[in-house]
Amino acid sequence: MGERTAVADTDVTGPDGARRPDRAVVRDALGVGIAVGLSGFAFGVTSAGSGLSVWQTCALSLLVFTGASQFALVGALAAGGNPLTAAAGAFFLGVRNAFYGLRLSQLLALPRFLRPFAAQWVIDETTAVALAQTDRRGVRLGFAVTGLSLYVLWNLTTLLGALGAEAIGDTDAWGLDAAGPAVFLALLAPMLKSGTERTVAGCAVLLGLGLLPVLPAGVPVLVAALAAPAVLWAQGVRRGRDGRDGATRERRPASGAGDRQGEPRAQAAQAHDDEDGDQR
Repeated sequence: MGERTAVADTDVTGPDGARRPDRAVVRDALGVGIAVGLSGFAFGVTSAGSGLSVWQTCALSLLVFTGASQFALVGALAAGGNPLTAAAGAFFLGVRNAFYGLRLSQLLALPRFLRPFAAQWVIDETTAVALAQTDRRGVRLGFAVTGLSLYVLWNLTTLLGALGAEAIGDTDAWGLDAAGPAVFLALLAPMLKSGTERTVAGCAVLLGLGLLPVLPAGVPVLVAALAAPAVLWAQGVRRGRDGRDGATRERRPASGAGDRQGEPRAQAAQAHDDEDGDQR
């Protein structure tokens, strides 16, 4: 049992196998939680401006707690969209968190009774911080600190934004709505080390931005997720083609090799015929 536990605690390692100090993990996690948590101001103001009450706005942050889906919902409502359509777009945009959970469940390896509570914090920022760590302790610490700080600050600033919507004014001028995506991209960029990863990221950006004007909110993100299997499929096809070409070249004899190999046999046959003639 002790050996299996030791393996489970160290099977998440970085390229150099080194473990980051707890202080560094907490510092990075708090930085992300505070920076993104301030975006709750923008959501509170936007939600109040779309016609939702203060308690409805706060309920969204407490229960949904995924900024992109929340902004998609209140943005569609503010534009006069149907509530069901707005909710569907927000739902599809939040589906990505389920895929995050599949990966984090392996890295965190939490006890069964804690998983439902941890699932509430499975979002872009907690996933990015957790994946940046080099061992299981760091993954758990980064996930917990990011989730707790972001959840508390996001809900607090959501309440303040909803109450002071008129005083804050235009959130676009503050740029608060861009804080979350900016931090996530800053965390993601250094992790794209191989050519395949950069190709997938580039294709995903092109798909997401290209389809944004023509598809409902949330759907372009789901379509962009197809970039990964598409790139991997294309690479598999290319490797298969290169393998077949290489095998064909190996089986095909070099130019003139067959003739050179046949010369000794032809000479031997001619000599045998000459010898038979002499005997006769």
